[in-house]
Amino acid sequence: MGIGVGVLALCAGAVGVAPAGADSGRPAYRDARLPTEARVGDLLSRMTLDEKLGQMTQAERGALAPQQEDLAKYGIGSVLSGGGSAPATNTPAAWADMYDSFQRTALGTRLGIPMIYGADAVHGHNNVKGATVFPHHIGLGAARDARLTERIGRTTAEEMAGTGVDWNFAPCLCVARNDRWGRTYESYGETPQLPTVLGAAEIEGLQHRLGDPGVLATAKHYVGDGGTEGGDDQGDTRISEKELRATHLPPFRKAVREGVGSVMVSFSSWNGQKLHGHKYLISDVLKKELRFKGFVVSDWAGIDQLDGEEGFTGEEVRTAVNAGIDMVMVPNDYKKFLTLLREEVDAGRIPMSRVDDANRRILAQKFRLGLFERPFTDRSRTDDVGSGEHRALARQAVRASQTLLKNDDGVLPLKRKSKIFVAGKNADDIGNQSGGWTITWQGQSGDITPGTTILEGMRERAKDVTYDRNGEGIDKSYDVAVAVVGEKPYAEFEGDRPGAMGLDDEDLAALKRLKSSGVPVAVVLVSGRPLDIADQLPGWDALLASWLPGTEGNGVSDVLFGAYRPTGKLPVSWMRDAAQQPVNVGDGKRPLFPYGYGLTYRR
Repeated sequence: MGIGVGVLALCAGAVGVAPAGADSGRPAYRDARLPTEARVGDLLSRMTLDEKLGQMTQAERGALAPQQEDLAKYGIGSVLSGGGSAPATNTPAAWADMYDSFQRTALGTRLGIPMIYGADAVHGHNNVKGATVFPHHIGLGAARDARLTERIGRTTAEEMAGTGVDWNFAPCLCVARNDRWGRTYESYGETPQLPTVLGAAEIEGLQHRLGDPGVLATAKHYVGDGGTEGGDDQGDTRISEKELRATHLPPFRKAVREGVGSVMVSFSSWNGQKLHGHKYLISDVLKKELRFKGFVVSDWAGIDQLDGEEGFTGEEVRTAVNAGIDMVMVPNDYKKFLTLLREEVDAGRIPMSRVDDANRRILAQKFRLGLFERPFTDRSRTDDVGSGEHRALARQAVRASQTLLKNDDGVLPLKRKSKIFVAGKNADDIGNQSGGWTITWQGQSGDITPGTTILEGMRERAKDVTYDRNGEGIDKSYDVAVAVVGEKPYAEFEGDRPGAMGLDDEDLAALKRLKSSGVPVAVVLVSGRPLDIADQLPGWDALLASWLPGTEGNGVSDVLFGAYRPTGKLPVSWMRDAAQQPVNVGDGKRPLFPYGYGLTYRR
């Protein structure tokens, strides 16, 4: 058969031609009527070693973009977008075009095995401009609504389907035990209960039992990444196995029972041993004890950290794969990785049984997703990315996450007829209120994607609203001042705060101006974690923790003006000062506000 005819035949089978009978000569793995196990077995029997090794490799789109033919040449099984890695024109349609282009290349291989495309859609499809950006996990932890979280997962899957992306590196099931950690906002809370219940709900929403348009979910980061000493990202979790199992393992146990398709290994260590090489925790605990049937993926070049030196080595590849990692996120050095992997297998240092097990796990999920029958973007959903219906759900989630911590003399809710002065760097900034993992990896300030800022939401509710970022111009003629302050965007390790954890000088100066006016001051704190505010709190009449609400800032104004009562409860203990970190429920320390605390309005 000529190459062109072969490609056409494979693509025709991939896009949903009814499966033929056994006497048609069609490979069994193409028959959607057969059980997944039978299809995997048939396909595996037809694969060469190089094709198997390719399935275990994941490359970044940017590394493949100049030479996309390498996807087929090396039989690479998966492509990813790292944080902020997007097509030149960052639109849903451009993402769909990019995805389909990669997929056509993958389908042109000898066996026509589709690739699977992964991205960190950790609070909505947040790499895509115009997508709906939901509150980060810490806000959903405050909302404590599993049904709402499931709906968010479902909506995220729908928006991903409209761009082709079929694998989500979410949810993060970390149990954040030290708020100095730069990924605290990716955690639902400091106790295992919230990540267990809400993580399972998000997985159910994302995968929707992998029905239309379910995407593959990822339970990450396995295991204990929220418990590192000092909140050090990629650090060392120095605890007993009993504590690891009691605090950090339960969300993963539940995720496995929920049928999560993949698990991502943590960069961090447990008692000095890197998780990427931890055979006991990956193979013995996760795969055997918990009976995880999906596949294990490494984090970004995670296996390259095993020896502490830059650059993949054969020993690192051997250690990680034999520990139980099935797919390796390279992400750029795919040629070197494949060479080393082949050498280790040829030398017998990685057994073929391990290679075949990894492939069975990966291929099973591709069949489970329906990629062999529906490999291309569902274009019927592309125009729904960032739709009004989806944004309404995000606005509901914002309202549910608002956590009222102080409200002297009933300053809140605001009255629509009041004369209101608004200040603060986070009042009119989509980027700041969305936080990290939004359009770019670390996030950034400014008008980075469509949405409604908190100030714009307030102006929808009230006519007499004056804004000055620095608080200049306030006087006694105003009925109330609202300071929207807090953190600027950050993500992993760049967000670690090993020193002070208070407000910055700009926030403190604006608050001082507002306070000096003599009018009541309500503070809206936009942050990915509790901040050290105990010294300033006596000067504030009200405090509303808004967390990182995402693109629908009008949900904050809904609560500020009393259209909805605040119902959020703290998913983490609020420190008295930075020196108190770590502080968690049950540790005997007395926080400023305890876990589960949250006020509401009087009726």
